[in-house]
Amino acid sequence: MDAYPPSAFYFRVSFGPSTAPEDASFQEVGGIGPEMEVESFREGGENRFVHSLPKGVKHPKLTLKRGVANRDSPLVAWCQSVLQGGLAERIKPQLVLIHLLDAEAKPLRSWSFENAYPTHWTVDEFRADKNAVAIEKIELNYAVSTRKL
Repeated sequence: MDAYPPSAFYFRVSFGPSTAPEDASFQEVGGIGPEMEVESFREGGENRFVHSLPKGVKHPKLTLKRGVANRDSPLVAWCQSVLQGGLAERIKPQLVLIHLLDAEAKPLRSWSFENAYPTHWTVDEFRADKNAVAIEKIELNYAVSTRKL
């Protein structure tokens, strides 16, 4: 039986068709969940309320945070090819899978993000007055997200 509610600190991220956790250790994952966009419409003569009409589903950017990775990281290479390539090469979108895990490392909940590609890649500020790990943040756009479990 699933532990309810599940803990949010044990998760796995994988890229592409492989489920191997190569280069996918993250301290934080955010932006999971679609949102319905609505358009406000005022009906003539009706002053008590405004109609909210569905317009379409939008997806927030998927955000991944971790310690600054090595230069030979496949994820770093993918980000560099997309964001520093100047669109000279075709962007190669990937499937991103996120699994929330139980104590035995079995998925409790899973989400897939199809046709994902990096759109923003930043490194947190460096500060001489803090003893902290250097963190990089990667933001991904994607076509569609699906909750699997």
